[in-house]
Amino acid sequence: MAAVDWFAAHVEAAPARAPRRQPARRPARSVGGSASTARRARRPAARRRVRAPIVWMTLFALLLAGVVAVNVAVLRAHVEVARLDQERAQLEARTQALASQLSAATSAPRVEAAAHHLGLVQAPAADTTYLDLTPRRR
Repeated sequence: MAAVDWFAAHVEAAPARAPRRQPARRPARSVGGSASTARRARRPAARRRVRAPIVWMTLFALLLAGVVAVNVAVLRAHVEVARLDQERAQLEARTQALASQLSAATSAPRVEAAAHHLGLVQAPAADTTYLDLTPRRR
């Protein structure tokens, strides 16, 4: 409580300050004209002060719009890549299924069964001979 008492004693003892007055503005003096000429002379400076922030805000808005456009383009490209990856995976699975079907269709037992069904028999190994069809040089 001692801090509160100290603060109260110092606040009460401090003299009240008078509010600060703003310095009076001097009217613009023109060399050969009236006050309206002085106002016209000050307008370009005021316009420049207003135009600069507008230009900067416009440039900043364009920059932000560019960043958003790039992000949207990257997102679309990512979605397209994901779709193509999924399509590639499906095509690989289909290729593997077709390779499995081809392997099953060309297996030796299946070919032998199809040949036997057609009435073909395997030749005995003892009766097998080979022909040499390469031309001989004389």
